[in-house]
Amino acid sequence: MHLTVEEALSIYPLSEARLIAGSKGKHRIIKSINVMDAPDISDWIKEGEMLLTTAYLIKDSLEDASALLQTLNRRGSAGLGIKLGRFWDAVPEKLIAEAETLNFPLIELPFQFTFSDQMNGLFRAELTRSTSVLQSIMDKQRKLMRFALRSGRSRPLFESVSEVIETPLAVISARGDVVFNNSDNTAPKLLEGWPWQNRNQRFRIGDKTGFRIPLLQGDKCSGYLLYCSIDPLLLPVEESLFVQGGELISYRIHSGYEDYFEHAEHREFSGLLRRFLSGGMSCGELAKAAAKLEVELLQAPFQLMLTNTAASGEARLGELLRLKEEYLEQPELHGLNGIHVMIDDGLLSLYPAGPHSPEQFREWVNTCFDNLKFDKGYSPRAALSSSKMKPEGLREAFAEIKECMGMSQHWGGHGNVVHYRQLELSLLLRRIPAETMEKYCTSSLRGLQSREPEYVKEMLRTLEVYLDNDGHVNETAKKLFIHRNTATYRIEKLSELLDVDFKKINDLMRLKLVFLFRSMLEQG
Repeated sequence: MHLTVEEALSIYPLSEARLIAGSKGKHRIIKSINVMDAPDISDWIKEGEMLLTTAYLIKDSLEDASALLQTLNRRGSAGLGIKLGRFWDAVPEKLIAEAETLNFPLIELPFQFTFSDQMNGLFRAELTRSTSVLQSIMDKQRKLMRFALRSGRSRPLFESVSEVIETPLAVISARGDVVFNNSDNTAPKLLEGWPWQNRNQRFRIGDKTGFRIPLLQGDKCSGYLLYCSIDPLLLPVEESLFVQGGELISYRIHSGYEDYFEHAEHREFSGLLRRFLSGGMSCGELAKAAAKLEVELLQAPFQLMLTNTAASGEARLGELLRLKEEYLEQPELHGLNGIHVMIDDGLLSLYPAGPHSPEQFREWVNTCFDNLKFDKGYSPRAALSSSKMKPEGLREAFAEIKECMGMSQHWGGHGNVVHYRQLELSLLLRRIPAETMEKYCTSSLRGLQSREPEYVKEMLRTLEVYLDNDGHVNETAKKLFIHRNTATYRIEKLSELLDVDFKKINDLMRLKLVFLFRSMLEQG
């Protein structure tokens, strides 16, 4: 039973009774009812229990009556009902004054109703109320289930859960940021006691009760869901509903489709960017929407990055989410304030294009890869677009990184992070027929092919490293672990055998094409 004294006095036949003292305590909760039929009843009274009596045990001693009243109040009793007409015709004024001082509800019960009449009336009312509460919870659970089964994501997640459960709530990220709050509490109030344990927990917020649920996926906690201003008496029956709402939010968060812990403007822009890439809106419309949301990344030079892994299904999604979190934590990348969007092709990131160099950016991304220590088979790859100056370049940038990902088998010595400029020539040349490539390579290397196979292999390796290091002999020698004079001799010999002048850009370009073609032919 969870009725207040005030609510109980409105239920027949207790409605025929009269509250004669302690009106300030009328909001005390009645959890149970007992009848006073033993002298030591005060030793057995429970918190929230209302006591009914004929005053038989206290009729001859006002001191005993006053002591009983103080004991009941001290033990947290909900109130005392005295039935007049058998032993007392009226409640003594001194006892009434005592109850008024203690703000302890003292009730004058009518003689014509038995205690069982009073108790049955309250039990029937409580049964009706409990049935109504359970029905309401079941209705909310059905609504929550229908919302969870919807395939579309047009309705806001947090607002919808709050609306269905009919309780204001707040969502806190694992970093302690308030990402959603429709309660009347400020962020400092919501974050009292931070950091929290990863378990369901009641908490006090001002003079109200709240219920906190960690948003877990396995052992990982991505944040906390706070239900604010709840009825503590209903919590035992509503707890399963609250947990169900938390599980729904946790599932949506870890589904990876949308980052609910991003700034609201970034989250909304992410949805618009997906729509743009699928052809649902024009570049001009996206640019206007970005300006309205104060997302300035398209108003200055920008670049796109696409990250993917060799994993599939949930494993792939998990790896990409880990990468996204690492990008957000990596100091240099974090400072760029990029936007990350999960799409079918992988993790799409939008970053400003400067003032860092492409080499620096690739190094930062590689650091993220190294920090996460991926399994060898799941090693991720990332492709960077060239810098774009206007929003109209967004679709071109996306095409560049998609094309780079399609050429991942040709990345060769570029590592797991490649810039479009590094593959641009290969992307252009792959349209040349294989027969033409083979003919060009044979013609260009004819002066070397007549030598011993080991000699040819060694000289070609020297030439390739020399070209990769932009014609620097010292760097070539270091990479090959040979003396500088040895490297110089080999380069001079190659110049003689191949009839080329390494000081001429045309000759260098011809030889660079040879190695590009050889790589493309080897990889089919």
